[in-house]
Amino acid sequence: QVQLVESGGGLVQAGGSLKLSCAASGSIFNIATMGWYRQAPGKQRDLVARITSDGSNFADSVKGRFTISRDTAKNTVYLQMNSLKPEDTGVYYCNADGLRKSIRDYPRTYWGQGTQVTVSS
Repeated sequence: QVQLVESGGGLVQAGGSLKLSCAASGSIFNIATMGWYRQAPGKQRDLVARITSDGSNFADSVKGRFTISRDTAKNTVYLQMNSLKPEDTGVYYCNADGLRKSIRDYPRTYWGQGTQVTVSS
């Protein structure tokens, strides 16, 4: 059974920083892409940032403020969020895409349970 467990959310004032972590555990052979999505109240879940072996990409709204990094050996992804704005508020979900449990496994997508980030003005 594969699980993604996020941590690091919380309440912060505008201009502050938070760092999110997500660790994937279980039977894992490899993960093609790890990333973070955000869902604000009443809105759809949108990509914030994702990282592969070839690089990373970000939503336009967070470019220059957020960085994403990954520890492949630990199946862990991090999201450093700086200069936070109230519009960054939402539930942040960790995503593991193209995860295979073995070399013969079909790649699948997994999600974490989400962690709340609230930025006050």
